[in-house]
Amino acid sequence: MNASTLVRLSLRSILRNRMRSLLTSLGIIIGVCSVIVMVAIGEGSQASITENISSMGTNLIMVMPPRGQNAANRLVIEDAEKIRREGVYVSAASGVVRSAATVIGGIGNWQTSVYGVEPDYLRIKEWSTGEGDFFTGRDVAVRAKKAVIGATVAKQLFPDDNPIGKHFRVAKTPFEIVGVLEVKGSNAMGSDQDDIVMVPLSTAIGRLRRSKYLQSIEISAVSEEYMDDAQSEVETILREAHRLGPEADNDFTMMNQAQIIEMASSIAKTLTVLLGAIAGVSLFVGGIGIMNIMLVSVTERTREIGIRLSVGARRRDILRQFLTESVVLSLSGGLIGIILAIALSVFLESAVGLRAIISPLFILISAGFAAAVGIFFGYYPAHKAAAMNPIDALRSD
Repeated sequence: MNASTLVRLSLRSILRNRMRSLLTSLGIIIGVCSVIVMVAIGEGSQASITENISSMGTNLIMVMPPRGQNAANRLVIEDAEKIRREGVYVSAASGVVRSAATVIGGIGNWQTSVYGVEPDYLRIKEWSTGEGDFFTGRDVAVRAKKAVIGATVAKQLFPDDNPIGKHFRVAKTPFEIVGVLEVKGSNAMGSDQDDIVMVPLSTAIGRLRRSKYLQSIEISAVSEEYMDDAQSEVETILREAHRLGPEADNDFTMMNQAQIIEMASSIAKTLTVLLGAIAGVSLFVGGIGIMNIMLVSVTERTREIGIRLSVGARRRDILRQFLTESVVLSLSGGLIGIILAIALSVFLESAVGLRAIISPLFILISAGFAAAVGIFFGYYPAHKAAAMNPIDALRSD
């Protein structure tokens, strides 16, 4: 029998018992759907992480305190100044401290994030003010009580007024609003980037935190081409500033944008593989279900097998017939699972906001895997049918 005849006979046999065929392929449907959705969510998470980190700044290098329970933080505002002053491959640098705080003013109060930064911070983030101005280097030097707020904070505190020139308080410290940042919207992870207040770094250190140490120094290299040179240069500058000897370890950690993306993507990939493997268990269970039903089908059609063998059908024809039925049943379940996975991914993205990216290549791989499950689990029943003695098969009731 040729391939088209085998497929036609298989479809006829499957459609003869529609409900049983649907229940048999349910495991494959759920398995394929689960694997595709889990991998799609993992791919979406990786893309979101990459976009989120890329939006953190241009050619970004981050300097942070050393890791470890007993590690001491020695990063101070003078370190950022020294990097800005001496860094040949550095285009901008800013010390950063941040904390959650309640700001009070206008029509009420609002819980937000308060960042202590320097004027270079906007260049690093490729951000600008939509209204008013940003504070200056002189404002940092004199610990000016000036602030630039995000659009969300402006809307919450001053919904009907222009906030420029207005005042609000963070704890007991009053600040004058000198600018409103341009609207940036949510980042790839769904966080509101406009829910922010920026104040001069020295003011945040001296009046809000009461600590001279920075949480990080964010640096922008002159270009992507010189990222490694900039990182080496910053390391040399900080080691000199902290008076570290040739044998001493760094008392800070450094990461560039590419390293941050690679580390975050590696974690996301591991989770994707784990989720895909867990979902793949249902494919194995679905394959066992197909094998069981095919064994039942062989038993039910013993007389049919005997007749076919007695009128000249070869054993390999019987093998191919039952194997084709198994593959068609599994592949049909796989195709239904693919359709459900696409629909579920669209629903999750539109209704829940969970990003899912389905690769066409993975859809083809899923279809091929479903067919492979049919071959693997259908071979034993098909071989059992082909191995029947035609005389014994014809005697069967």
